[in-house]
Amino acid sequence: MATVGNTAAAMSVPLLDLKAQYPAYQAELWPVLQALCAGQGFILGPQVTALEASLAAYSQATFGVGVSSGTDALLLAMMALDIGAGDAVLTSTYTFFATGGTIARLGARPVFLDIDHDTFNLSPAALERCLVEQCHREHGQLIHTASGARVKAVMPVHLYGQAAEMQALLALAHAYDLKVIEDAAQALGSEYHGRRVGGLGDIGCFSFFPTKNLGAFGDAGLCTANDAELTERLRVLRVHGGKPKYFHGLIGGNFRIDELQAAVLNIKFKHLDVWTEGRQRNAERYRALFASAGLSERVELPVAVPGLRHIYNQFVVRVAERDALRAFLAEQQVGTEIYYPVPLHLQTCFSYLGGQRGDCPVAERAADTSVALPIYAELSDAQLTYVVESIRRFYQNR
Repeated sequence: MATVGNTAAAMSVPLLDLKAQYPAYQAELWPVLQALCAGQGFILGPQVTALEASLAAYSQATFGVGVSSGTDALLLAMMALDIGAGDAVLTSTYTFFATGGTIARLGARPVFLDIDHDTFNLSPAALERCLVEQCHREHGQLIHTASGARVKAVMPVHLYGQAAEMQALLALAHAYDLKVIEDAAQALGSEYHGRRVGGLGDIGCFSFFPTKNLGAFGDAGLCTANDAELTERLRVLRVHGGKPKYFHGLIGGNFRIDELQAAVLNIKFKHLDVWTEGRQRNAERYRALFASAGLSERVELPVAVPGLRHIYNQFVVRVAERDALRAFLAEQQVGTEIYYPVPLHLQTCFSYLGGQRGDCPVAERAADTSVALPIYAELSDAQLTYVVESIRRFYQNR
């Protein structure tokens, strides 16, 4: 086996290889899918009900509502909380586009805030500065001064599989009477001091895009909540706001999860903790390999905050000469990705908000230096070693 410090034999290490995990559940999958096809029941059936119950329990939430995607989970959550035109939602600038895009789609105003350096998550200090310096009270409502929008909610993002600093964020939200929507798209099973994400705020939003630790065979998502009335509102809005059928007291949308996707997820869910433990082992192996390669001054590794369960949906490092390193790794057949190259406050479509470079310096620096390395559970030690050895070779003469 190759060791760091010696030239490793060339090999291919994709950023993610879903084919590698398929044998773990293949035998169980087909009988379930065949039975589902034979029964011809594809919309909101027993597979959805089972998935909602098991994932709500897994997230330590009372209720689960299966939906069509992680994006639609965010959209549905805000609709259920009556967030729309004239409202503002405070959230992280460093996240997948859906976090901000869904706010804007409802006619609300996203207010993008900076992140914590160590976790890449919404900074409580940045949130507090916004609440104190950029907002004011008017007729009992919290107003975003620059826009005049009513501040309705905070949307922390549990990025890369590690929980945001929820104690501080929740305290600020409660002090200002704001709803909390957890964007937990990358964080199913992540814990904040013994409590699972998704059950900490008013609504949790999960994605089962195929690249997630628990991935569907396409798009799927879930909302979690602890309030029965709010959950019922989510369920009604999921089916165009109709209850009973064809009688509409609300305007919702088609946010249903497919029974087929729920069946796949129910099967794969049985393996989730094993896959997550594999990612965690690989993260620790990376730490040992980078240390032995003498790369501690070249590569800034992810910070695993004590007391938090990091599920490593991504293993994101920070490096100098990031783009040159990616090009070199591509030549070595090592897959990488940048999550994310442009913070939301600098995206062209949000230019109407007036964001400028320098507004969120920590996020902007992360966008310029961060890169995700392969971390999926099925990676071999030889592959992990090859990734680190390739990075060592890139830097050895620079």
